[in-house]
Amino acid sequence: MKENDRLRVCFHGRPVGILALTASGMAAFEYDSQWLREGFPISPFSLPLKKQVFVPRKDYFRGLFGVFADSLPDAWGNLLLNRLLRRNGIDPGTVNVLERLSIVGSAGMGALTYEPERCLGGDAGGIDLDELAGQCRRMLSSEYDGDLDALYRLGGTSGGARPKIMTEIDGGDWMIKFPAPWDPKNAGRMEYDYARCAKACGIVVPQTRLFPSRICEGYFGSRRFDRLRGEVCNAPKRLHMLTAAALLELDFEQPSLDYHDLMKLTAILTGGCREDLENLFRRMCFNVFAHNRDDYSKNFSFLYHEESDEWHMSPAYDLTYSTTYYGEHTTTVDGEGAAPGPAQLLAVGQKAGLPRKRCQDMMDEVRECVKGYLGEYLSGQESR
Repeated sequence: MKENDRLRVCFHGRPVGILALTASGMAAFEYDSQWLREGFPISPFSLPLKKQVFVPRKDYFRGLFGVFADSLPDAWGNLLLNRLLRRNGIDPGTVNVLERLSIVGSAGMGALTYEPERCLGGDAGGIDLDELAGQCRRMLSSEYDGDLDALYRLGGTSGGARPKIMTEIDGGDWMIKFPAPWDPKNAGRMEYDYARCAKACGIVVPQTRLFPSRICEGYFGSRRFDRLRGEVCNAPKRLHMLTAAALLELDFEQPSLDYHDLMKLTAILTGGCREDLENLFRRMCFNVFAHNRDDYSKNFSFLYHEESDEWHMSPAYDLTYSTTYYGEHTTTVDGEGAAPGPAQLLAVGQKAGLPRKRCQDMMDEVRECVKGYLGEYLSGQESR
């Protein structure tokens, strides 16, 4: 095979296995022999620790298994990468998925890295958030002729559709979002208030900040939970992370889940951890009461903790007022997407094995908290 048809997958510098393109364009994977003896299954359902060549059966991820597709950027990062490729005289249509993973290299979300790494883009330089917001806005509305190298290094490997950067601030690793042209001017403040409300609801969320701006109410930032920094070593430790879409090999661009499915996935992956199940129940209630309908399969993730050999739900993210073009929750609640209510919420919780009284109490807590924190946002949106 050609060199760009093969790629090494690594975890903290240790070889995990090899990715190779097949004649049909699918990316086959085989574990390294030492990883088989000492490692863990990087995707528990799709890639168990076995000595065999795994080939994807679905093509939702451009020929990749979901675990590797999670390393690739989504809409915003793809826009940056494709324009940077063109700037370098490369037709994006000729760059295969393994070459794109090679460009991601060690800069992707989670802990997996890819070798050999192909470098595109230079140093990001100093950061002016208002200037970056303007650059992102121009990127989305027209051809951008500014410093693509720096913009890509800051945000080219990020997921999601909205402009964002990933950077180090005050010794921590942060993701900072900028409003898209279709967002309200107070989008940053709104997401910050939603995150504060979610925390008050008992939902596990990352550390958040509202970064100041000269031109708006501020930019929403969240501390990256796939990076940990210790007191002794300042270098971040990378945590292996998988979205629900990747774990279940789901077409994340289509409604494909019910909260029953997420509860079952959480129970299986975490060994029935009560804390994780209750956290997911609260998140489901929050999404319903706070009108966050963009609850699709990439907005739920799990972190692998190597020391304890355990999976747990990641902190909640992408919590804000949102709707969908069809007006329903992307993840249905007991089969209901348009107007789920207490009956559906309780049905999901009880089927997952949570006591009805406990579900009722958590649901009431979340509903009252949302009303107290977010009533102004919700009534303002409903009156439009």
